[in-house]
Amino acid sequence: MTMALFAVQAMSTAFAQAPAAAAPKFDAKGIARTETVRRDFDGNREAIQVRVDFAPGASFPKHSHPGVEIAYVLSGTIQYELDGKTITLQAGESLYIPAGAVHSAKNVGPDITAELATYLVEKNKPIVILDK
Repeated sequence: MTMALFAVQAMSTAFAQAPAAAAPKFDAKGIARTETVRRDFDGNREAIQVRVDFAPGASFPKHSHPGVEIAYVLSGTIQYELDGKTITLQAGESLYIPAGAVHSAKNVGPDITAELATYLVEKNKPIVILDK
């Protein structure tokens, strides 16, 4: 677990030192995903960091991941649904999402919202698994 925490800390530092992001290129649902880091660690796992931008009112449907996710809100307000609970986070707040937990996210503010999602997942598996 210490190795995993080190990986998250190192990636957060790298992201903080990166140049400012260009304007997001939203998909048809108003979501833009930009991978910032991907590194192997601990045998068959990898750490992946993704900036996720949400247009006003945009939402990402119910899904899960093959490992843990730590979501850090960079700007705006995001409403998450996790384990039957609604969790609303503002810029500067974070959320731990266990491996396999089905969850969704929605921008509930009037402006573009952004989160930094850090995944500690098994290699060679899809990062996002949509819930049916």
